[in-house]
Amino acid sequence: MTLPPTGESKFLPSRNELGLVAVGFSGGQTKAGVDAAPTALLEAGLIHQLQNDLNYNVTFDGQVHTYADLIPASDPPHRNMLRPKSVSAVTRAVSSQVYTHAAAGRLVLTLGGDHSIAIGTISGTARAVRERLGQEIAVVWVDAHADINTPETSESGNIHGMPVSFLTGMTRSEDEERFGWLGEEHLISARKLVYIALRDIDRGEKEILRREGIKAFSMHDIDRHGIGKIMDMALGWIGSDTPIHLSFDVDALDPMWAPSTGTPVRGGLTLREGDFIAECVAETGNLIALDLVEVNPSLEVTGAQETVRAGCSIIRCALGDTLL
Repeated sequence: MTLPPTGESKFLPSRNELGLVAVGFSGGQTKAGVDAAPTALLEAGLIHQLQNDLNYNVTFDGQVHTYADLIPASDPPHRNMLRPKSVSAVTRAVSSQVYTHAAAGRLVLTLGGDHSIAIGTISGTARAVRERLGQEIAVVWVDAHADINTPETSESGNIHGMPVSFLTGMTRSEDEERFGWLGEEHLISARKLVYIALRDIDRGEKEILRREGIKAFSMHDIDRHGIGKIMDMALGWIGSDTPIHLSFDVDALDPMWAPSTGTPVRGGLTLREGDFIAECVAETGNLIALDLVEVNPSLEVTGAQETVRAGCSIIRCALGDTLL
């Protein structure tokens, strides 16, 4: 049996208590099928792996939440955002679910769904940690894309390309139905945000990253320095005294390893590099929450199982699985 890393977590009462949230939501983008990812991951035996192989006590309500009752009949574009009321309502519900687990001192695993759900997952973690520990969280965002567009810089209007702008307060709203529920207690500092594996960045996002001085490591940096050095620099930037929320988009991996995802970009991470990132975060003892998003089992029939297996591997590594 493989156990979580030795040593006590600085931020969790028990390293073995895990809260699981399954989010079957695809409204942050336009391709159907990503809502089926949590079911596919669960059917691959993920909970058994977490309980039997990694010795976690898993708290899970047994539901893949679609939030159909929260989707409004009318949801026109607003400020160039597509389906803003739907995404706002769903992420607010996700935020509450994640907050409940995090406030109870559990490590929280959220299975998406598209990456817009991070508005909910990270805001819930940030609020709980502020209340429970009086601290801000750090976010390690592993993705081919920066997802930091504002509504005004977005070319597509898809909100899965905007979550970080909401979470850092760069995008604000006074409209309760369109993200007005996000308060200061939900936000993160751009100084504690680190990107890894970027390689498809919109022009407006590049300007935001430079202007805000956000720490970002592209595939160019990984090619130059190697993934080991990149993780040393990324975790060194965060520091050893900060709770970490790891948000992992499976499209950070090269399509060779994860073909069944909505926005694949060639030239990405190998599966071992993806696992290594997760392993390094686990070794800090500071991980308090993990998202695994953008697996879309419907897009590549022959590659769906491979993508699901890759997602399960990343989750296991982040939660303490080791090669030896």
